[in-house]
Amino acid sequence: MHLKRFRATNVRDALRAVRQELGPKALVLSTTMVQARGWRGLMGAREVEISAAAERQESDERPEPSGNRQPFAANGITAQLLATGLDRRIAEEIAASIPEQRRRSTTPARLRDALAHRLAELAAVDDAYAEAEVFIGPPGAGKTTSIAKIAAQERARNGQRLGLLAADGFRIGAVEQLQAYAEILDAPFRVARTADDLYDVLSSRQRTPLLVDTAGRSPSDPASQDLFDVVGRAKNIRTHLVMPASTSAAAARKILERYADARPTRLLLTKLDEAESLSPLVSVLHEWQLPISYIGTGQRVPEDLSRATPAFLAASVLGESAPLSVSQS
Repeated sequence: MHLKRFRATNVRDALRAVRQELGPKALVLSTTMVQARGWRGLMGAREVEISAAAERQESDERPEPSGNRQPFAANGITAQLLATGLDRRIAEEIAASIPEQRRRSTTPARLRDALAHRLAELAAVDDAYAEAEVFIGPPGAGKTTSIAKIAAQERARNGQRLGLLAADGFRIGAVEQLQAYAEILDAPFRVARTADDLYDVLSSRQRTPLLVDTAGRSPSDPASQDLFDVVGRAKNIRTHLVMPASTSAAAARKILERYADARPTRLLLTKLDEAESLSPLVSVLHEWQLPISYIGTGQRVPEDLSRATPAFLAASVLGESAPLSVSQS
């Protein structure tokens, strides 16, 4: 069964898109009005979203020859997972988790479910914001854009204004960029020029959750060490290490080691659209046991950011788009 969502400005156009892609026998599961994507949505525009499904014939679902009734070995499933770049040990564990009687008829959806179950421990399950959400990471990782996406989505979906704080006072361009987002969202905006300023803010009680953008400097920079010290000592905060999904396993280990002093409790992966698959990072993420909070899938603000659910992680490993069941909230 192939599931997909379609959006259009009206029902007729949405249904036309369903028929064109899934065929005349497609089953419409739901029709609802949703907030339009992008800044149109922030201005109150709405559009039609249709969830539809269609049967899709899979080669691995063909009937077995009558002379071969033996359960299908896990090797074929393991090979599929290895082809994505997944670590062999994890691939074999996932293959073994599928009951023998189902291995012959393992569909992509069933494989995705097994993978999602194995990756569940990597998905952060908490939706509530800490008093301050601090974002750290190497230069160019996408911290400022990710913060803007989170703030814009929260404003559009729940009407809540999150505060924005630029703890990058020496890089004027970054401060101006975050301030521009704050003005568009009508969000509170502050600047912390020094590590002491930042500590004062993080130590004070926050009425509104605060998203903190930090400088993209080398971890060996003395200013970075001051930042790590502040973030590591502050209470009632949650620290996200921001890293591109296209980072190699070796480079990811180095980044995790260099930013360990900041004591990150979450990982935010960006630029999934620039990576063929999330597979190369899975073994590293299992080693560090750092739950993934969000995954960025492109440059569009605010659309291209999703919560990291097990289903989304599985789809990302398999190189697929997010499945219908993935919550975009």
